[in-house]
Amino acid sequence: MTGVKINQLSWSFGEQEIFKELSLMIQPNAFTGIIGPNGSGKTTLLKQISASLKPKRNTVFIGEEDVLSFTARNLAQKIALVSQNNNIEYDFSVEDIILMGRNPYIGRFEQESTEDIYIARKAMEMTGVLSLKDRLVTQLSGGERQRVIIARALAQQSEIILLDEPISNLDIKHQVEILHMTKALVKEQGITVICVLHDLNLAAYFCDDLILLDHGRIFRQGTPVEVLEPETIQKVYGLGVTVLQNPVTGSPCIIPDYQ
Repeated sequence: MTGVKINQLSWSFGEQEIFKELSLMIQPNAFTGIIGPNGSGKTTLLKQISASLKPKRNTVFIGEEDVLSFTARNLAQKIALVSQNNNIEYDFSVEDIILMGRNPYIGRFEQESTEDIYIARKAMEMTGVLSLKDRLVTQLSGGERQRVIIARALAQQSEIILLDEPISNLDIKHQVEILHMTKALVKEQGITVICVLHDLNLAAYFCDDLILLDHGRIFRQGTPVEVLEPETIQKVYGLGVTVLQNPVTGSPCIIPDYQ
């Protein structure tokens, strides 16, 4: 099992400082949510972890290894990133898209092996898209397409999956389905999921641990009960809320003060 360690990470975009000596630990085999207002650094943090924005040496570690010590191929075997923009405009079949997750294991002039196809099929089964394997991805609904993208990440067989707002632009039914599926994968496959979310109630229900960012710093980290306190939400979001215990799930339930 592989977790993530960040040690005094600093990062600036032009003259704008995003992070200053940010440090944190993300536990393995858990569903960790990253929450915070717009512009707090959530997406940038995922990009630093995945090295799509290269951090400074000795600041981001996958397990005990500096993320910069990996080759691109080896890093793809450790981390799969599902970004916000997953628009696919070409007429690939669902199976073709998911097989792309096997690229880190296939040589430049090699074709997919029987094992690669088997792994892709298992990923399709786990995400409920096997019946769609011959469909063109451009013909899918938003929820179906998101399942396909997550299936591609699973086919990559990475130990860590980074999800950047995976339920944006989906209706509530598909939002819950995607998060239920992701939570089940953490339990059944033992992977580590780090997920940027905006909906605090969904984060409270599905996440084991929350990291609340505010202006590039960690305002609070802990369980949903520990993080989602009314005073904390007021300070970070500038919004008064009432926090109750959900009578069915026991998780915090955040109700905005609309007055």
